[in-house]
Amino acid sequence: MPLFLIAQIAGRIVAIESDQVESVVDIGTIIPVPRADHHVRGLAALRSRVVTVIDTRAALGLEPGTTAATRAVITIVEGHHYAVLVDALDDVAPFELAPLAAGIVLDKGWLTVGRGIIERDGEPILAIGLAALIPRGLALAA
Repeated sequence: MPLFLIAQIAGRIVAIESDQVESVVDIGTIIPVPRADHHVRGLAALRSRVVTVIDTRAALGLEPGTTAATRAVITIVEGHHYAVLVDALDDVAPFELAPLAAGIVLDKGWLTVGRGIIERDGEPILAIGLAALIPRGLALAA
């Protein structure tokens, strides 16, 4: 049974399969990048490397984050490291992934990242794919 990291993004509890997670960190100073895509909050130093910090809310088509969110999930997409900002982290536990069922209503941003559903204590939680939060072409430019 795969392990999932339970997190909160834009007020929604989500599950991230552990094979997408390199680490969970607190990001320090984020340096804005001129003319960067609105999904990109900036760049940050992390363990002797530079990571691109993704504003998860903006990537979902929501209002960009205005708080100084510093919790992030580090993921690797096309060989590049990204820090995907999250509001909070909860737990890591094994769950069975079920397909998205007909009748589940998700707006466009969530529908784009949705990979399935897990059930925790009788409550369905959306499992998401972090790679879908990385703007197309960004990995090529990194």
